[in-house]
Amino acid sequence: MRAGLCAFAFAIGCVAATAANADALDDFYRGKTVSMVVSSATGGGYDTLARVVAKHMVKHMPGAPNIVVRNMPGAGGVIATNHLYNVASRDGLTFGQLQNTLPFEPLLGNKEAMYDSSKFNWLGSPSYETGLLVVRAKAPVASIGDIQKQEISVGTPGLNSTPSFNTRLLVEALDMKLRIVLGYPGQNEVFLAMERGEVDAFPTFYSSIMSTRPTWIVDKTVKTIVQFGPEPEPELKDTPFASDLVKDPEKLRLLKAAAAPLALGRPFAAPPDVPKERVAALRKALTATFADPECLDDMRKLNLPVNQPRSGEQLQAVIDEVWRMPQETKDRLRKLSGM
Repeated sequence: MRAGLCAFAFAIGCVAATAANADALDDFYRGKTVSMVVSSATGGGYDTLARVVAKHMVKHMPGAPNIVVRNMPGAGGVIATNHLYNVASRDGLTFGQLQNTLPFEPLLGNKEAMYDSSKFNWLGSPSYETGLLVVRAKAPVASIGDIQKQEISVGTPGLNSTPSFNTRLLVEALDMKLRIVLGYPGQNEVFLAMERGEVDAFPTFYSSIMSTRPTWIVDKTVKTIVQFGPEPEPELKDTPFASDLVKDPEKLRLLKAAAAPLALGRPFAAPPDVPKERVAALRKALTATFADPECLDDMRKLNLPVNQPRSGEQLQAVIDEVWRMPQETKDRLRKLSGM
């Protein structure tokens, strides 16, 4: 009986401590303004997602604080990430949405990236991304095997852009003959060039093509040659998945390392050293937001990706795995990135 009373008292103590912690979080956040720093300019996909999340996350935060989006573009998102790491308050009143390549910029040798990715408090992501090489319907190739024999052209914005990186990755991992054609401002301009027959192909993301050219795959305006990333897209069952085709262990590691940003989706993070209970509150609120039917409805209306939310712990595991990879893999990754 004495043991039972002790257990009961312990349980009551835990409940009381949890309630006290919840009250303390309510008191801290009530009437405050939380800043969400976004590493891209207004109007893009990241910014649109951030504003939808801010709108609905308020309902799930202790104390229902205001959440204000602050765009901080520049240097491919590095300026915002440096700010979040070195300048932003560490009290739980600031967090950010970062482009998924930013955790790996220090690893790639970007000297402007003055932060340690492992020390951020990663909060979660609404999705993962799947990369996809699309080829215009009239191009004289229809498979990976064809492109291993016959060269085709790929339009990209710049030599160090993500499309150029992914083109070099497919050449390295799958021995495809892809010739980069530079100078297009962005994805839309490349798609227009494909329609005109100026270039043959573009390495995009499934979510991007579905939000900008939603009929292209269904009506066969393009051929989907290969998909790559953390896992295949279920809607593309007939499109080969790169990791299933590669047998060389080093090339497989390279594909996995290169896919890490896609596994992060559109990640949210808080600065280092935020009190643990406030990190937990931010993570819980973000998870609830990604499951909120009203938020999901808004995201679908705007063609925003929300396929498989990832927790902060899952994001941290992806980042840590890449940093632990052999130096040879890191060197090859850096070479592909143009650093």
